[in-house]
Amino acid sequence: MRILKKWKKKHPDLIGYFQDTLTQFTENPFHPSLKTHNLSGKLKGYLAFSITYEYRLVFKFISENKALLIDIGTHDEVY
Repeated sequence: MRILKKWKKKHPDLIGYFQDTLTQFTENPFHPSLKTHNLSGKLKGYLAFSITYEYRLVFKFISENKALLIDIGTHDEVY
């Protein structure tokens, strides 16, 4: 995913935190610490979870056990 590679290059200090959050997501996508929520408007049908207070990851479930990662960035960048 090109967006993720670009984000990791821009934020090398957050890579470990991102990996921990992604692990949490794979174990339980609706864990309270992720603050997973449905989106509305032009992003209706997608969901997002928090990586940090500032950064979000937008995704969509494509099956019961698979998610497609759509975008990553600040609240203003992804919404």
